[in-house]
Amino acid sequence: MESKEAEGKMTALAGWQNFYVIVGSSAGALIGLQFVVLSLIATRPGVGAGDPAASRAFATPTIVHFSTVLGLAAILCAPWDGIATAAVPWGLVGVCGLVYSGFITRRIGRQSVYRPEFEDWLFHAVLPLAAYATLASSAYASLSHVREALIAVGAAVLLLLFTGIHNAWDAVTYHVFSAGRSRDRSDRES
Repeated sequence: MESKEAEGKMTALAGWQNFYVIVGSSAGALIGLQFVVLSLIATRPGVGAGDPAASRAFATPTIVHFSTVLGLAAILCAPWDGIATAAVPWGLVGVCGLVYSGFITRRIGRQSVYRPEFEDWLFHAVLPLAAYATLASSAYASLSHVREALIAVGAAVLLLLFTGIHNAWDAVTYHVFSAGRSRDRSDRES
């Protein structure tokens, strides 16, 4: 009877394989694209004189969130013996992400290059914190509510992926339009 129950729980996880192949592949591609874009931005004149704290507050977390999605996709596509053994690593990712989100929130407030607006706090602090809290709590919930826990993990993974996409786009548009204009203006004035 116990093996039948474990088999049913694994069937629930196996039903998510295509989802995690898609989001994992997307996250991997976006990590590569983020490196290309940051390399291109770094070659622009006047870039690189900014505060490294701003990079640690805004650029690095985007790569971390994409990497988390990629890692979770790998974890949840692995052939686990039961849902509880898969819940342990995804729960640890959630707890580590909560701690990391706390550091990022502090860094956002301390950096001096850019004054964060509501949208920055939402996408760089609140939504990642919610995603990581969902991962941590769903690991515990998986002991009694497998289907709901897997849906929560899927939602958290998508939230991290879409938050990362928003943050990457926001960074690119900032560097191309806002920071680029101020550099061009100062170059003309010189």
